[in-house]
Amino acid sequence: MNHTETTAPDATFLKDVVQGLTQSQKTLPCKYLYDQRGSQLFDQICELEEYYPTRIEWEIMESHADSIAYQIGERVMLVEYGSGSSTKTRTLLDALDEPVAYVPVDISEEHLLETAEVLRSAYPTIEILPVIADFTRRFALPESKREPAHVALYFPGSTIGNFTPREAGTLLQYMSTMLGRQGGLLIGIDLQKDASVIEAAYNDADGITADFNLNLLTRVNVELGADFRLEHFEHKAIYNSDEHRVEISLRSLCDQQVGIGNRNIKFRQDEEILTEYSHKYTIDGFSKFASQFGFSLHKYWTDDRNYFGVLHLVLRYWQ
Repeated sequence: MNHTETTAPDATFLKDVVQGLTQSQKTLPCKYLYDQRGSQLFDQICELEEYYPTRIEWEIMESHADSIAYQIGERVMLVEYGSGSSTKTRTLLDALDEPVAYVPVDISEEHLLETAEVLRSAYPTIEILPVIADFTRRFALPESKREPAHVALYFPGSTIGNFTPREAGTLLQYMSTMLGRQGGLLIGIDLQKDASVIEAAYNDADGITADFNLNLLTRVNVELGADFRLEHFEHKAIYNSDEHRVEISLRSLCDQQVGIGNRNIKFRQDEEILTEYSHKYTIDGFSKFASQFGFSLHKYWTDDRNYFGVLHLVLRYWQ
């Protein structure tokens, strides 16, 4: 799960929605899951017992904070992709040696700005420079008042898993262009494990993940004037062991028709709208994938059960 788009102009949002829903396999871009309500629901998901990635990544960060900070280096500008509430980032900021600036990047504007204000109070010596942007596209880094020694990118939460390999490769390519000498990428990846553990994380007993997924239809209704009836759809998440990914969708419970703009979209009973992937990796497999885009695995940390990995990657030509 990830934090990306939320305040796109209605025309772009409408175009993406109609385009996605008129394909043979209906889709809605996962970046639109994160409006204000979606971001709040995701924060709740991160606290669920079943949703292990956030909890275990946090444990890794707390257990190895000094080692991770040492790898990143001193006087850094830390840029976090899809920052959300920047919860795990506090552990990292506390451990870093004289960080110059923290740049949280997110498209959920209200959520981002609220978080930035909280962080300014908590870290008065670190310049907090929020960037409202869709990080899947190129964006410019802000200038800090003090010159950083280098830039480090932080991409936690296994958000990279939400993208297809092609999309993930494009993002890694963009990231590589932001880094200079001594820069690096600290990234979280969810590791391959028993399917029952993975599926439980996306089908929690309290139904928060279902609410999060269905909220996307509410957003389409509110912002685009559509007439989705939420009671006619249900959340579905299954693990595809061949592709090593969770496939998250909204299943139509009946034959129905939904109006969006000047279009009417027909749904068959049991037809699904794909809303998100969540790929699971191995350390070796991901490092080989990242190497195609100039990255080299420098160091990594995992939990005792190897459920989750935090990797520090550097660009080969700066080694």
